[in-house]
Amino acid sequence: MTTASANIEGLRALIAGVLEIDPEEVTDEAHFTDELDIDSLLMLELSTRVENAYGVPENTVVISGATTLAELHAFVISKLVGETSACPVIRPRPQSDPAARLFMFHHAGGSHLLYRGWAEHFPGDWELCLLEAPGRGQLQTLPLIDDCDQLVDYFHAAIAPLLDRPFGFFGHSMGALIAYQLTRRLLLGEGTPLPNWLGVSAYGAPRGEAGADGRPPLMSDDELRGWLRTVGGSPRQLLDDDAVWRTFAPVFRSDFKLLDTWAPPRNPEPLPVPLSAFGGRRDKLTGEDRLLSWEAFTTHFRGLERYEGGHFYLMDHRQPLAVAITAAMRSAAA
Repeated sequence: MTTASANIEGLRALIAGVLEIDPEEVTDEAHFTDELDIDSLLMLELSTRVENAYGVPENTVVISGATTLAELHAFVISKLVGETSACPVIRPRPQSDPAARLFMFHHAGGSHLLYRGWAEHFPGDWELCLLEAPGRGQLQTLPLIDDCDQLVDYFHAAIAPLLDRPFGFFGHSMGALIAYQLTRRLLLGEGTPLPNWLGVSAYGAPRGEAGADGRPPLMSDDELRGWLRTVGGSPRQLLDDDAVWRTFAPVFRSDFKLLDTWAPPRNPEPLPVPLSAFGGRRDKLTGEDRLLSWEAFTTHFRGLERYEGGHFYLMDHRQPLAVAITAAMRSAAA
């Protein structure tokens, strides 16, 4: 399959065939669920047909997050001609000479798609760099990494050439842990620049024991799927379809092993980096006290901002979060 054949008209005809309607009814921006009535079973059928037609990896379409034909087309193109060099840094809006870079780290079981659509809410001369852990998304052919230090090493090597201008880190849930540990790694390097600012979201400061995320250990598949439904943040098709779940369960278990086996540092020196904490007011995994405890881990605590919502509150607050992050980074660099 050549990239030239991955055109939007071909996808339009494919979707129309699945729905048994005229192609003209599948407009570029028609929402799959609300306007085209594509339910979970039809989405699985569509996913299978796209995978067979364009050679994209199995089950990636159904969790791509695409909600319109235009988004699906962009996704297929990215799989065929996008970041094919197994690079974990995805830059949705590349800049030749950015004024600043913001590196964003995803949650356990997630991918860079957590931050899809965020770039438009940041200054036009900033470059967002979305980090993708191996074993998912564009890196799903690479082996999973279930050790925190190894994943930090992997990301450190990938971003090292990009630390040539002011930059910040923002991580959600497991991503907050990775962002914190990566900052500590940079602190140990001679002459290595540090982030101007560190943002931690929905993850409590280290408190001396591993596996403190409120998740019971050694859950069966059914128990884990039920727990993930309660927490939110995972596509319904991923949790409800057995075939899709079998593909992605190893990703969740690998990331949870990373969290469970990470050994918090003993009496770490506070980071000489401004740090802001973020969380959802109804987050049952990470309460206000756990977020405020980050104050002891930095010499410049910039406070806690809480938003309406649970553990994945940020999915409903992209714009205000982008405003808060931008203000925090600019204030820290002043």
